[in-house]
Amino acid sequence: LRSRRVPRAEARREAAQWLERLGVGHLAARKPSQLSGGQAHRVALARALAARPRLLLLDEPLAALDQTTRAHVRHTLRSHLSGFAGVCLIVTHDPVEAVSLADRVLVLDDGRTLQDAPPAEVTLHPRSPWVARMLGRNAWTGTASGDGLTLTGGGRLVVADRLDEGAKALAIIAPEAVSVHRDRPSGSPRNVWPGTVREITSAGSRLRVLITSAEAPDLVAEITPQAALELGLADGVPVWTSVKATEITLVEV
Repeated sequence: LRSRRVPRAEARREAAQWLERLGVGHLAARKPSQLSGGQAHRVALARALAARPRLLLLDEPLAALDQTTRAHVRHTLRSHLSGFAGVCLIVTHDPVEAVSLADRVLVLDDGRTLQDAPPAEVTLHPRSPWVARMLGRNAWTGTASGDGLTLTGGGRLVVADRLDEGAKALAIIAPEAVSVHRDRPSGSPRNVWPGTVREITSAGSRLRVLITSAEAPDLVAEITPQAALELGLADGVPVWTSVKATEITLVEV
């Protein structure tokens, strides 16, 4: 700021405000060598934002931060960018970070453009299995045949939408659309597989259950703790999973 002829007192005040916003105001008097990697990362971000740039280039701006700090800094950055008059380009390997900070997302894979769309479109219709999984969805690739997909990883998926025979597609299934049973379910589901519980993790007020099967790729279901208790779920427990054909979104790739 001083190099742009901002008065000394104003420059110091604005620098202090940015350090406080990013949670490192109490470190203002330290030497650079006295900072941890995460602290130095936040100071560098404060320095970039305080300079009032018209073009802001951020390369993995949150990568060096722990989960709690990352959430705080992401909120601060999102608030700033909402009123930012310039252009900001963010490079990140975290799809959640991309869709929460950007107003347009460009997905690259091996130098090739997979998707260029607003965040809501990327979230609802990701065109990459990796992006879909990082956003918390099940994603299986396959080839259209008859009323479903022949899956690349083995197995078959019955879907409601029809594609041209032989078309390549990505099937996206939200974890909350996966039903978990101890006995083979009856009724309307068109896709039913036996499997084994391999991992249960907490996701806020719900649980995410990883289920492996010899008849389908790995599947993640999201259920309530009460449902998990009633089903007696634990690592190694045999279960059945089911997904309605209407709950599957297809994206041609």
